[in-house]
Amino acid sequence: MSFPVSVKALCQFTAKRGDLDRRFTPAPSAQEGVWGHAQAAARRGAKYETEMALSTTEASLIVRGRADGYDTAARRLDEFKTFRGELARMKGNHRALHWAQLKTYGALLCRRDELTHLDLALVYFDIESQEETILHEHVGADTLEAEFAEACRQFSAWADAETAHHLVRNAALLELKFPHVDFHAGQRLLAEAVYKAATRGRCVLAQAPTGIGKTVGTLFPMLKALGTGKLDKIFYLSAKTTGRQTALEATQLLQSSKPALRLRVLELVARDKACVNPEFSCHGESCPLAKGFYDRLNSARAAAVAVWHLDHSALRAVAAAHQVCPYYLGQELVRWADVVIGDYNYYFDTGGLLFGLTVENEWRVGLLVDEAHNLIERGRAMHTVTLKEADLQAAVNQAPGSLKRALGRLSRRWTDLCDTQIGDYCVLDKLPAPLLSALEQTITSLSEFAGDHIEVLGQELERFYFNALNFCQLADEFAAHSIFDISGTTLCIRNVIPAPFLKRRFAAAHASILFSGTLNPPDFYKDLLGLPEDAIFLDVPSPFNAEQLSVRIVADISTRWNQRGASLSPIATLAANQYVAQPGNYLVFLSSFDYLENLHAEFSRCHPLISTWLQHRSMSENERADFIARFEPNGSGIGFAVLGGAFAEGIDLPGDRLIGAFIATLGLPQVNFVNEAIADSLQQSFNMGHEYTYLYPGLQKVVQAAGRVIRSTSDRGTLYLIDERYARPSVTQHLPRWWKPQAWRA
Repeated sequence: MSFPVSVKALCQFTAKRGDLDRRFTPAPSAQEGVWGHAQAAARRGAKYETEMALSTTEASLIVRGRADGYDTAARRLDEFKTFRGELARMKGNHRALHWAQLKTYGALLCRRDELTHLDLALVYFDIESQEETILHEHVGADTLEAEFAEACRQFSAWADAETAHHLVRNAALLELKFPHVDFHAGQRLLAEAVYKAATRGRCVLAQAPTGIGKTVGTLFPMLKALGTGKLDKIFYLSAKTTGRQTALEATQLLQSSKPALRLRVLELVARDKACVNPEFSCHGESCPLAKGFYDRLNSARAAAVAVWHLDHSALRAVAAAHQVCPYYLGQELVRWADVVIGDYNYYFDTGGLLFGLTVENEWRVGLLVDEAHNLIERGRAMHTVTLKEADLQAAVNQAPGSLKRALGRLSRRWTDLCDTQIGDYCVLDKLPAPLLSALEQTITSLSEFAGDHIEVLGQELERFYFNALNFCQLADEFAAHSIFDISGTTLCIRNVIPAPFLKRRFAAAHASILFSGTLNPPDFYKDLLGLPEDAIFLDVPSPFNAEQLSVRIVADISTRWNQRGASLSPIATLAANQYVAQPGNYLVFLSSFDYLENLHAEFSRCHPLISTWLQHRSMSENERADFIARFEPNGSGIGFAVLGGAFAEGIDLPGDRLIGAFIATLGLPQVNFVNEAIADSLQQSFNMGHEYTYLYPGLQKVVQAAGRVIRSTSDRGTLYLIDERYARPSVTQHLPRWWKPQAWRA
């Protein structure tokens, strides 16, 4: 059985040496890199061969890749690399890697064409000046062959071990049984749909009720598909830490149910959480874990793959034992993991690690997108950038004299633009050319300066540089999916429809399963997320019934902004009466912290004997844990929380830990200039401006919060929906079908 490996992956494994160095250096964007390659290739004549596919078999490996260019007449193979700044400052281990890649392509070409020698040219293309620096080497085929064979020999040991691992893993997965006695109601239907999609390469949007076990119900069939050889890897992506923890627990459960199963599970966490030396800079001259990182990586990698469950703490322990950075060790281990659990951004963001590796290695990936209703807002945030005039001024104040001219020109264009606008907020049909021109000139000046003076580039200047780069990159892709708005002196390219960006991500995956307790109506998610045309919508019937949850619509209380003051006393009375009638643990959800604090004050004043606790702004993880811990079994009291916040989804309070909830809001986003501009854009694109901006996002939060009450078929509870708008058919038609709401007077 042959093991496929790309030229890039082979060289990174065998030729990368020395320090880890993550210091900022100006570098071309991906788009600029593609443009630079095209420019360099275009200079070499019409008969010049580009993107030449090469492959060969060596021992147990299938090595493949695409060489940048080949001049058949001159018998010269080229490797193009774009750069910014001063070439002499490029790190030595980077150049060594570039040569290793070029020589590997040379060995493949000599094999294919039976050449005895070859000219190699490493072409460095300056993205700013468009000048080339060419490094030549004339190499015999025997030399190239010997170096290639040695690299393959080093990699083959790992490849053979990987092949053996896959065979044992797949055999165990085919025998894997569901870890419980039986599926929950609805769970089997979900699992069957996931398995079919994973083996057939389809996309499924699955709405499944909260509490039926969606995590195990999706991971189990995806693992079974992995065992058939239809997939190379599984990526479980979540918006929140609680989702990742649930997935880790599910993989442990599945692993323990089949002791022979050797499943490599890797958790990826944010850099600030993984870093053990935050006081040091991330390079070998500062951090000891970066010094000689690549020299110690091989032994650390060998130790890590022997640990089947590499959550954050286990990964950190391996890294500590080998004195390497745990964050970058985790990124290296993605290539060897079976299941990777991490945040959405690792796959869906512009520079997402998992997406990049998927494309580079041509992996057949199974995506599991947990609580997928969150992906719309997260997707928008990934493709939105804001530039603040205050940040520009901070950069000006920190800039040396050589940069002040460019920054000053930009500042004047910025002021001119803002001064011509009427009112505090406006949306422009197109991006202003004078501002973009000044911004691009500023980036060029900053890039040139950073190339020669990286060590003196201040924090404010660096932050503004990155934001400006991001702004220009999004400006290049500006279209109807985004709006450009000005609020005071703040400029924003604001993504409204993430579909064009996310569509590429879904297309790269072999199978995608997006699941949540609320994905209704499906067209809302299909339109905004860019799902494939043939995506399947699965609405899993609820295992719960109306007798379990008494849903009461209180339409004689208004929670509209101008009537909230009048609502405090009746809501407090309603909650107290329910508590007295049936003591236990309850949650009250409101639309804002101000509203929450006012209601809590009113409730505490009128009902001081009832125990209460409330969500505060910017709670730490320990404070959030303490809030949840207050919901004790057989306990009694009322917690106050914000709808859409940390306690409105992703927490599990089964049995009598929570017996009821009061949702005193429809959850609609605030009506303001920004949301109205978003609504106008969505109206033009889908003729659903109000629904897509306000109604559906609001009801999504309501259903998620209500889902905290009923977690199993044995739970019982009461839900109050407080607002006159809940009585409207246009609202009730989007509530869960198994609910049977009844009118209730406060």
